[in-house]
Amino acid sequence: MTGNEQQIDTRLEQAIRDLLERRSPSATICPSEAARRVYQGDDDGWRSLMEPARRAARRLAEAGQVEIVQGGRPVGPAEARGPIRIRRVRRPPR
Repeated sequence: MTGNEQQIDTRLEQAIRDLLERRSPSATICPSEAARRVYQGDDDGWRSLMEPARRAARRLAEAGQVEIVQGGRPVGPAEARGPIRIRRVRRPPR
């Protein structure tokens, strides 16, 4: 992995955390929102960051920082196929 790829990965992870922080605790985001935030152009080049954004979400999920959701239900990072949403980890009530 190149230094630029690592920098983009770090920025995508931070963008996911920042976007979720600005939303209600139960809100979800799409990986495209992080890709658009990190992309530095004004065209649709952000699309090239979609798979890196999904990988960033998987890393954060594996670290226990976010959940990947499909159909309103959390799925494991390796199970997610097709469109996903990302949300804060929901802790069960005590």
